[in-house]
Amino acid sequence: MDLLERTLAAASKDQRTTDDKGTLLAGLPQGGTLRASPPITDDRGSLFEVFNEVWPGQGGNPVRQAYVTTMRPGVVKGWGLHKRHGDRYFLLTGTIQFLMYDVRPDSPTLGHLFKVTVSEANRQFLTIPPFVWHADHNVGDTEALLLSMPTEPYDYADPDKWRLPLDTPLIPHKFPGARGY
Repeated sequence: MDLLERTLAAASKDQRTTDDKGTLLAGLPQGGTLRASPPITDDRGSLFEVFNEVWPGQGGNPVRQAYVTTMRPGVVKGWGLHKRHGDRYFLLTGTIQFLMYDVRPDSPTLGHLFKVTVSEANRQFLTIPPFVWHADHNVGDTEALLLSMPTEPYDYADPDKWRLPLDTPLIPHKFPGARGY
C-alpha cells in the first residue's frame, strides 16, 4: 500500500454540513431539537425569540426554571448527563460548540457524537434529551452568556447531574488545551 492509500485508509471523510442552499444540516441525538432564532429588525432595534411552548419537540414542558451561566474563552463545561430531565439552551452572547454523545441503548443515534456551534450571528434554541452526555465549549474569544431552561427545576437535595472527566476514553472527543470540567 502506498503512502496515499495508507493515509486515506486512516482518514475520516467530512460529513455534509449544509444543503445546496446553505442551510445548516446539524445532526442531533434522537429527540434533540435545534431551532433558528433569526432577529426581527426594524429602525428601533431588533427582537429574537428565546422560547415558545408551541415549538416542535417541547413535549408540553413549560419553563419551570431559567438561569444564565457565563463561560470564559477556551473553557469547557462537561461531560455531564441527566437521568430525569432534558436541557434547553439558548446562547445570548459569544460562541459555543455544543457536543453531545448518545449512549441510550434503544436510540437510533446510539454511539454517535454530535457537534453544533452557535453564535450571536447564528442563534439557535437547542434541546438535549436525558441520558445524552454533553459538553459546552466556548470556542470564541469573548465570554459567552448561556440561558438554560431545564425541563425540570434543580433538585437541591438530589441533583440530577452525572459527570465524566473531559479526557475520558469513553467518549470519542478530545479537548486539547481546553480548561474546565
